[in-house]
Amino acid sequence: MNAAFAGIFLSASTFAQALDFSEQSKPFVSVNTETVLLTNARIVDGTGVSAVERHSILIRDGKIVSIAPDGVLLVPKNSEIIDLAGKTVLPGFVMLHEHMFYNASDPDWFIQSTQPVIFPRLYLAAGVTTARTAGSFEPYTDLKVKQYIGSGRLVGPNFDTSAPFVEGAPAQFLQAPEIETVDEAVTFVNYWADQGMTSFKAYMNVTNDVLGAAIEQAHSRGLKVAGHLCSVTYGEASDLGIDNLEHGFLLATDFVEGREKDKCGGFPLARFMELELESTEVQALMDKLIKNKTAITSTLAVLARISATVNPPNSAAIDALGHGAKAHYLGNHAQGYARALDNDIWERAVRKEMAWEKAFADKGGLIVTGSDTTGIGGTVAGFANHELLKLLVEAGFTPIEAIKISTLNGAISMGREAAIGTVSVGKNADLIIIDGKPDLDISDITKVVTVFKDGIGYDSAKLIESSKGRVEN
Repeated sequence: MNAAFAGIFLSASTFAQALDFSEQSKPFVSVNTETVLLTNARIVDGTGVSAVERHSILIRDGKIVSIAPDGVLLVPKNSEIIDLAGKTVLPGFVMLHEHMFYNASDPDWFIQSTQPVIFPRLYLAAGVTTARTAGSFEPYTDLKVKQYIGSGRLVGPNFDTSAPFVEGAPAQFLQAPEIETVDEAVTFVNYWADQGMTSFKAYMNVTNDVLGAAIEQAHSRGLKVAGHLCSVTYGEASDLGIDNLEHGFLLATDFVEGREKDKCGGFPLARFMELELESTEVQALMDKLIKNKTAITSTLAVLARISATVNPPNSAAIDALGHGAKAHYLGNHAQGYARALDNDIWERAVRKEMAWEKAFADKGGLIVTGSDTTGIGGTVAGFANHELLKLLVEAGFTPIEAIKISTLNGAISMGREAAIGTVSVGKNADLIIIDGKPDLDISDITKVVTVFKDGIGYDSAKLIESSKGRVEN
């Protein structure tokens, strides 16, 4: 039997994706049928190749079982047939720096407000079907949200949940631990892995010894480690085996003159602005990361939001904000924070970061993406993921490349490319249906109609509508 048709003869009893959705979740589900045939589809498969026209995708039991030109596939009985004329199918986004909180700031601290219901909805509405939380402030909340989504009680992406921050002393946040010995690091990793966490994120004051121990223990359990670093350089972390370095190159302390090992000397912006991309030291660092297979996580949406000119306020995101969060977004952060840093310098820094990320990718480095719904509080789940793709194109990537970075590259970094990241036979039916051609015009990326996750379709517009005015700080 032709392999292209083999999957359509699966028994109906194998359909494991029919979740018992709660009354809260049911209104967002638009397709929940054992077998779905998408016809007349325009497919951008996530591998970086050009779109194919007038194809059909057969989904069964939450998997893609066949892809062929229209009219070729046999249509199983009781299939739901959906005509996608004028629409484009993308793989679901795989985003690796997400959060389930939205922050505000007071003069001394960042204050986190959890969004365990609304942010998962907004991520899913945007097409994010796999999301890694990059460090947790409420770990049991995150684990429970993941559990509730898996059972249908809530709706959202498939979350890869990260433990509380692997941080040293003094901790940057009140909610973060202070891990100061190798034994403490090993105990910490084992405890949170046993609780169900599947990733870890190192933070600014961690030491080399602690980070190395955490990476080794996490890897021994098949888990990944990312890092927003300062006390440990990018080169040191890469040699220790870290999987991802967060926020691009702007935070790298490798080039800070007179730095003390295992000590964070502050934000390295001034040194970053002095460096030339073509310099031997910058190229050597990029080469090291590529050799060690260390990915760079691009979070351009949050970096650029600090500059009111690079990533200005997003009107769609503003609609999701409650009164206090809206005032905060428009006032303190979208404009005021940029002025405090000197918007001209920051804008040039963001443009430089864009160029370095493009150069790293051109050399063969792995760029992945995440929205980072924190930092200055100016990025909102889902909307910021779309902003990020647009900024990648502004950085010099083609729309096709930006889509690949936000789908297949993320899956590769997670070690899950066999299951997610492309529109391919045998993979999860994680798909975004867009009323447009985002591979030709990246602004169409916001025109999401339906998002399939594990073969179940969700109504993007209803998810967004239900979230209006509900994000608060």
